[in-house]
Amino acid sequence: MSTEENPDSVQPSFEDTRLSFDEAVQYVLQHAAAAFAVHPVFEEEDDESPSGARVFVLAADGKGGWFLRFLAGRFFSGAYAADDVIAVADIPERVRELRFLPTHFEEDWFSDQIQMLIGKLMSASGSAAPHMPDYQNAPQKHAAGEVVFPVAFINAAKKPH
Repeated sequence: MSTEENPDSVQPSFEDTRLSFDEAVQYVLQHAAAAFAVHPVFEEEDDESPSGARVFVLAADGKGGWFLRFLAGRFFSGAYAADDVIAVADIPERVRELRFLPTHFEEDWFSDQIQMLIGKLMSASGSAAPHMPDYQNAPQKHAAGEVVFPVAFINAAKKPH
C-alpha cells in the first residue's frame, strides 16, 4: 500500500481540541473557566525560532461575563510578562482569528515568567505537549556558598585610569 492510498502513514493524526474565538467564549461562559492562545514572537534577524510569546487568556469574570487578558514576554530571560486586560470592544480582529485551548488558571500564575505561565496553562488544559520543556522543574545552577563576588572589581571600575 502506497502513501497515496494511506495518507495516515505519512503524518500521525491527532485530534485538534482548539476552539475558535467564539467557541472559546461560549466555553468560558458555560463552564466559568478559561481558554488561551499563544502567538510566538520572532526576532527580525532570526525568523526560525521564537524569542518570546503573546498569550491571550479568555476568562470568566464571575458575573456571567468574560474578559480577555493579554500577556507578553520574552523567552529565556529574567523578564516577567507584561499584563493587561483588554475590553471586549477593543479586541483586535487578529486575536479573534486565533485558536484557543480550554483550560483553567490560578491568579498567581500571571506573576510567573512567560514560559512558566504557558507550561502551567498547557498542563491545566490536559493537552499533551511532549516537545515543551519543563521550565518549572528545570535544574537550577548556583554558585557554591563560599563563592563571593570580588568587590575589588567594582571599586577598580570606579577609579579613573
